[in-house]
Amino acid sequence: MPLQPLVCADTTARVSSVLNRDAKQFGKQHMFDASEETCWNSDQGTIQWVTLDFPRPVKVSQLHVQFQGGFSSRLCTLEGCRAGEELVKISELYPQDSHAMQISFATSGLGPNPFQVEETVLDKLKITFENSTDFFGRIVVYHLGVLGERL
Repeated sequence: MPLQPLVCADTTARVSSVLNRDAKQFGKQHMFDASEETCWNSDQGTIQWVTLDFPRPVKVSQLHVQFQGGFSSRLCTLEGCRAGEELVKISELYPQDSHAMQISFATSGLGPNPFQVEETVLDKLKITFENSTDFFGRIVVYHLGVLGERL
């Protein structure tokens, strides 16, 4: 079955912060609008995060993320859970400090890959951006895509 985007209109997204609380200009919705001109820009802080609550269970296979170079994360921790359960760690990703689209692939046993996701069935996904490349801890994300299949 081909992978499909899992974030839809019924997905609830939350973020740790928004730069200057200006959600209209820098809000979470801009990570999913497919525009090259808009982005989510976090406020200052050592750890930033995004949570996605899906309307029904999903099987996550890929993560697509496009940071602004200089405002990326050296370490992204993915956690997930089924409805009513506690979050558990799924994967650690080590993205590049780049403006390029970065695509993770499901673990395939082909050796170490700094940007791979362990395929997981979940209702909630939390992506924690730790160790920002920005001195003040800001994160800028132009695109965030979660791909897999709806169950």
